[in-house]
Amino acid sequence: MNFRPTILAAALALAAALPASAEEFRPIQAQPIALADASGIAYYTVEPGGFRVVATLGQGEDATPLRVEALLTPGQRLVLSAPRGAGTPPEAVEIGREGDRVFLRKAAAAVTN
Repeated sequence: MNFRPTILAAALALAAALPASAEEFRPIQAQPIALADASGIAYYTVEPGGFRVVATLGQGEDATPLRVEALLTPGQRLVLSAPRGAGTPPEAVEIGREGDRVFLRKAAAAVTN
């Protein structure tokens, strides 16, 4: 049985699933994050159990920064969001892992009531 067409189709489907605006990055490479009035960076390290993603955000010079950490395995994602006005979806960014690739992109967030 020839698996080459199946593997090629799966690779194309995976590439199509990632939006063009996604920014792929490498281990320890700082990726800037802008979320509402906060800004910061995200990076990841490779560990035996997965890829440890660290995102640090702050607002202004006097604010205490907020750090979020998550251990991502293939197919997992982390969404960081900031609320906006009533009835408006929050602004959000997504950090996701697909295989051995990690990407950051603006995320579509649903309106929550």
